[in-house]
Amino acid sequence: MSDVVILDSEPLGWHALAQVAYGSPLQLGKTANKRIHDARQIVDLIVERKERAYGINTGLGALCNVVLAGDQLSALSRNTLQSHACGVGDPLSIPQTRAILAAQLQNYAHGHAGISPAVVDGLLAMLNLGITPVVPAGGSVGYLTHMAHAALPLIGLGEAWVDGERLPGASALARRGLSPLVLNAKDGLSLVNGLPCATGLLSVAMARATRLAKWADIIAAMSFEALKGQITAFDEEALRAKPHPGAQQVGKNLRALLSDSAILAVSRGIRTQDALSIRSIPQIHGSTRDQLTHIGDQLNIELASSNDNPQVFGTPEDYRVISQANPHGQSMAMAADLLAIALAELAGVAERRVDRLVNPLVSGLPPFLVESSGVNSGLMIIQYVAVSLVAENKVLAHPMVVDNFVTSALQEDHLSLATPSVLKAFKVLDNVETVLAIEYLVAAQALHFYNARDLAQGTRTALTLLREHVPPYIEDRIVSTDITTVLGLLRDPGTLARIETGIGLTL
Repeated sequence: MSDVVILDSEPLGWHALAQVAYGSPLQLGKTANKRIHDARQIVDLIVERKERAYGINTGLGALCNVVLAGDQLSALSRNTLQSHACGVGDPLSIPQTRAILAAQLQNYAHGHAGISPAVVDGLLAMLNLGITPVVPAGGSVGYLTHMAHAALPLIGLGEAWVDGERLPGASALARRGLSPLVLNAKDGLSLVNGLPCATGLLSVAMARATRLAKWADIIAAMSFEALKGQITAFDEEALRAKPHPGAQQVGKNLRALLSDSAILAVSRGIRTQDALSIRSIPQIHGSTRDQLTHIGDQLNIELASSNDNPQVFGTPEDYRVISQANPHGQSMAMAADLLAIALAELAGVAERRVDRLVNPLVSGLPPFLVESSGVNSGLMIIQYVAVSLVAENKVLAHPMVVDNFVTSALQEDHLSLATPSVLKAFKVLDNVETVLAIEYLVAAQALHFYNARDLAQGTRTALTLLREHVPPYIEDRIVSTDITTVLGLLRDPGTLARIETGIGLTL
């Protein structure tokens, strides 16, 4: 079992949240539990004293002036989940949904939601016992539909994955010896409220994106070596003159990956400088890394934030209930849009390198990287695939946050569109992974025409790893299966760790 992640006095960062998403159990500490219980005492007092407070004893959204009492409060919570559960499309992946649940628990642990502790315990049990709600990916302008579907199994409704089976909510609970909960005042609103959807999903996207940025350096180094690039472009002194942190790191990575290449050593001076897709790898890849750093900082701030409306503050003896707009996802929407742009650039420059590798006019290698060209087309068409995906990314990278609509009878007249923006970034991620998989295949095939002993240790390690799964192209064969195989390698953290071990550097 993976290491337990403990949520207590300090908020989880996105790395820890991603760890839970991919299977680690989550445990609440004493401080977090106390905050949750103390906040609930305030909600219970408000209900007992019949003090009017939005979402606690009133309707929601445009119905905020309708005052409720007694059994209506429990009915409102249950009805909130059912009415808001109108998502559409294919479900989120299990890691994506687990990330939402973990981010939800992080939000409650700040102690301002006022949700019932029994509901928190129920969410924690679902997460740690492998009950993953079925959450349709489409239909949210912020968070409501996703969060409602994620909560339905708690009350025996909706559907959930258990042991690889898709079961009705009540059956999923029963499989693990649990019973449906009865919700109380504010529970329904707290379950659909806030930004756990955007922050959870963005944490998973960031885990993939940071791993992919490292792979981009490895694969670009292979292309650089195959094209006999001029290594002086990565000179440490020259890069220090442009001190962006990302460019410094990528330059360091490339020097480590290529330091002992006999191919590059004998190719010094064959041209004054290379094309920009080769020469400016530190500047392009490094810029993406810098944006990832910024996005990670924004995400960690959001995870350290309380994102409910209303929020309770103080103690049961001296409390305040404040209606505000902390659930607004503007920062996360901008971060997600920036993620799509930053990742799209990795694919854009990778496709340019693929084009140079398959083009005999600039590569100095056999046409389309196959010896018997003519009867064989080699890797001619694989570049077309990369072009198609890069073109699609240009559309997907258009920012969603600048759009706007009006919902809830003018009550909600500015929408962040944070969750659909993150989901759009996932589509870009898929495309970028595929383009880098294509470059990996093409660069490996280009290096096939060199003596393996002349390769740098870093690129030789990456080539050896690939050749354990994909043989070189001697004659034409179906390529799509190879792309799928390479995608599996890029998504496996173990393969990246193997290359880092081989060069003695964390990329």
